[in-house]
Amino acid sequence: MTSPIDTPERRAHLRAAFEAHALRCPPQADLAAAYIDLLADPLAFSRERLAGHFTGSAWLVSGDGQRVLLTHHRKLQRWLQLGGHADGDADLAAVALREAEEESGLQGLSLEGGLFDLDRHWIPERGEVPGHWHYDVRYVVRAGSDEVFAVSEESLALAWVSIEDLLIAASSDESLQRMARLWQALRQARQQASRAPADPGVTPSSQPGFAPGASG
Repeated sequence: MTSPIDTPERRAHLRAAFEAHALRCPPQADLAAAYIDLLADPLAFSRERLAGHFTGSAWLVSGDGQRVLLTHHRKLQRWLQLGGHADGDADLAAVALREAEEESGLQGLSLEGGLFDLDRHWIPERGEVPGHWHYDVRYVVRAGSDEVFAVSEESLALAWVSIEDLLIAASSDESLQRMARLWQALRQARQQASRAPADPGVTPSSQPGFAPGASG
């Protein structure tokens, strides 16, 4: 029986997201193809698949978009983004949001946009769990007015870190720096779009696909 949190529809949605990401981010096209291949495995979202499995992570930014909340991960002993195992849930955006809430204690978090980044990384052997791959899928999560976090048992510490500082810190994790670059580029594109003057020759009713009363 198909689990209500792992359905063909959710897998199809992820496949479409991976395909779109490959087109949008050519350097990650081969990686996206590997993610698509993993989708065919019935245990892709379960840690029972010992060779590797999907995880969901949150690029958790402050309300002003200038800082990101990082965890000093207890097991890995590194500063990383918040996130964790899917535990059978094929809605990885929901996984990312849930992990962000649980690991930060913050209220009023919200998902922003779709798939943000992919990162496949090796997790060393620990106890009875052999070394394995995490096929991590990252999403932007935005904080509300509450920025007072609570450190969970998953972390040694949490910290709001300036994204500008993250870009220039030599000790920063490579995938954190990549996400920082992606985020800054996205913010810049949004700012430029908001400053662009409207085309006086185009009215809403003449735009392709516009329907009175419809909203995007």
